[in-house]
Amino acid sequence: MALNQELEAVTKAFSGHGVDEKTLTTILGKWDPLERESFRKKTPHFFSEDHERHFQRWDDHYVRLLKHEFVRFKNAVVLWTMHPWERDARLAKEALKKGPSSYGVLIEIACTRSSEELLGARKAYHSLFDHSIEEDVASHIHGIERKLLVALVSVYRYEGSKLKDDTAKSEAKTLSNAVKNAHKKPIIEDDEVIRILATRSKPHLQAIYKHYKEISGNNLDEDLDDLRFKETVQCLCTPQIYFSKVLDAALRIDVHKNTKKALTRVVVTRADIDMKEIKAEYHNLYGVSLPQKIEETAKGNYKDFLLNLIARGN
Repeated sequence: MALNQELEAVTKAFSGHGVDEKTLTTILGKWDPLERESFRKKTPHFFSEDHERHFQRWDDHYVRLLKHEFVRFKNAVVLWTMHPWERDARLAKEALKKGPSSYGVLIEIACTRSSEELLGARKAYHSLFDHSIEEDVASHIHGIERKLLVALVSVYRYEGSKLKDDTAKSEAKTLSNAVKNAHKKPIIEDDEVIRILATRSKPHLQAIYKHYKEISGNNLDEDLDDLRFKETVQCLCTPQIYFSKVLDAALRIDVHKNTKKALTRVVVTRADIDMKEIKAEYHNLYGVSLPQKIEETAKGNYKDFLLNLIARGN
């Protein structure tokens, strides 16, 4: 392989989600000092030239990004081998540490797990951190979303299929009125809306979702301006659409590292649950298969591990 082709291959190996370990090993390992210098000079987005001291230095920002790319495979393997309760507890703790940009992870855990799975995560949280998740959510979150999030992580929903359609229709009207009057009273401050979303069973909420569209002509999540309520409704009523959108955002090039991390989280946590349905919805929304998108975007062992996990849903 000519040097220019090798330079292109190594640049590609460093770019994207994860790194191509095989390419880096076979090419970088044999380069002499002049070839490595040529690589540094021809990749100004990786390196900057110190003209006064006559050397090329790694860009600090890119070094930090690459550290995250190198550990993606390790993190995926560690998460996969964890007990699901511990995994969710640690994901919740990390979301609380990172702050508002990651609070959607708390909603995801609270609303897409079964009652027993959420209870298990709460038990694991006790074991790992000597606090309750409810306690930490209440003490760490100071914004107006605290009431909703505390209610969601504290709930133990009815899991059966029975529901009262008249009640669902009445509560759909309640939600419709709350949306219409959001300019007077923000949804996030509406205790009745929080009660409905935080306590009703998922079949009941899906009935509300259907009746709401009959009343308003739109889907409930489409009419909600508040991000936390939008995420809550999607996780409870249309989880495969929610996960498809999270995956699509994570698979874009040059997104924030926290957005990229969602790729590992979703694939690992849904591989044994509803990955088949998520793959079908992803293809329906974006016109490309999820495996193909991962094949195009991810690199190395990380890519191979993700593809193995999503194949479990076949």
